Amino acid sequence: MKKYWLAAAGVVAAVAIAAPSAVGAPTESSTTSTTSTSSTTSVTSLAAGTAARTEPAKVTPAKAAVPAPKPVRTVRPGERVDAGGGFTVWLTRDGKHWTGPDGYENFRSVVDGNIDRSRPGVSHQSEGDATGAFHSGLYYGTRKAGRVELSDAEGHKTVATLIALPGRPDWGVWYAHTGPADGNGGSSLGVTLYDRAGKLLAELPGFDFPAGRG
Repeated sequence: MKKYWLAAAGVVAAVAIAAPSAVGAPTESSTTSTTSTSSTTSVTSLAAGTAARTEPAKVTPAKAAVPAPKPVRTVRPGERVDAGGGFTVWLTRDGKHWTGPDGYENFRSVVDGNIDRSRPGVSHQSEGDATGAFHSGLYYGTRKAGRVELSDAEGHKTVATLIALPGRPDWGVWYAHTGPADGNGGSSLGVTLYDRAGKLLAELPGFDFPAGRG
């Protein structure tokens, strides 16, 4: 009789233990289901967030690659500027000086009356051969010079380097290198002067004359 009571008590205890488990089962299942949904949503959200962060990364480098323009370099009177290709350029109060690989010195005056500084203009001197051409000249008649471009008959453009003396004078010097010169030493290229806002100030069409003149 004692053994039966213990067995019956064990059955009751088993039922008592099993009952909460049965009641709690849906809650556990619900929790698991919720966790799974949350996990799925979280993964989806993470994937979407990653895509959102990746998109700007493709655009930002392109914007950063554009440097701030520095159109005119200020140089001291007589300061030698290495213009590349064996050419040296310097400025004095009376004009532009330069030498080439041959060491011969050239000069272009801004005070001899040969240029009209009352309005914007450009000049062009060039020399070159089958290996390339060096171009340089004066820009004048403006304190707002921003860019000088060389252009050929096919529309190819070369942007020149600009230098000027301190004090924002109304003239300065430009220089550039291009590919092999034509029969006129590269003087057939047109020259265009723009201000810092990109407005056209003056243009000089190409001419068929020997190099070193203009």
